[in-house]
Amino acid sequence: QVQLVESGGGLVQAGGSLRLSCRASGRTFSTYDMSMGWFRQAPGKEREFVAGIRWSGGSTYYADSVKGQFIISRDNAKSTLSLQMNSLKAEDTAVYYCAARKGQIVLGTAPAYEYWGQGTQVTVSS
Repeated sequence: QVQLVESGGGLVQAGGSLRLSCRASGRTFSTYDMSMGWFRQAPGKEREFVAGIRWSGGSTYYADSVKGQFIISRDNAKSTLSLQMNSLKAEDTAVYYCAARKGQIVLGTAPAYEYWGQGTQVTVSS
């Protein structure tokens, strides 16, 4: 099993920044090669891929909509995934979820991920 606990959401003005964190734990996480991702879901919309990372090696992948704006990273020692969000816009408002899957391939579809955090709300005021 993998447990994921997110933090760092909140209310920010347009143009501001927020940093989300996701602490991972569990036997599966320490046993398997994992890949992790951030997804977001706005009201009335489907959950969409934002960014992903191979836990070993650190290769990163981004949705076109956030390239150059968001940065995904991980801290191996702390088993923590982060998402630095800059130049935030009203359309970035959503619940952000941390997700993990067994395997090194980062996939951009939510059903591919077996483990999910509880979500954290990000609201950008214009």
